[in-house]
Amino acid sequence: MTAFVIDASVAVKWVVEENGTAEALALRSQHRLIAPDLLAAECANILWKKVQRRELLENEALLAARLLQSAEMEMLPSRSHMEEATRIAIELDHPAYDCLYLAVAQEQQCSFVTADERLVKKIREKHGSAGDLVLTLREAGAKPKRESDR
Repeated sequence: MTAFVIDASVAVKWVVEENGTAEALALRSQHRLIAPDLLAAECANILWKKVQRRELLENEALLAARLLQSAEMEMLPSRSHMEEATRIAIELDHPAYDCLYLAVAQEQQCSFVTADERLVKKIREKHGSAGDLVLTLREAGAKPKRESDR
């Protein structure tokens, strides 16, 4: 089974219907998923924002949070990736919390999947060989499974 590091932009699509939900659900059912524990705080913040914008009712956001809380994925402590995330953030001139996912992907030797296509573009333009590690949600869905994964 292929492993992917995912960020909150992917995980929230499991519980909130939006563009990319089908791809995010397919990724969840077909791959081993990994994320830094920062994902929990980021998902909670996204759900809060959706309530503030009146995109979700409070009870819908709480249910979504409960479902994400129990979702099957491997959560890794962020602390051990702090230095690498900081280095990447400085190199990319981009917020470190997004760079933490790339640091985890590098350490786990797997791809980082995000629905944030601007972030993918920035990593590919400025981060050299690590650009090969990042995939858009659409690209990850189109990526054929290796024969050994079947």
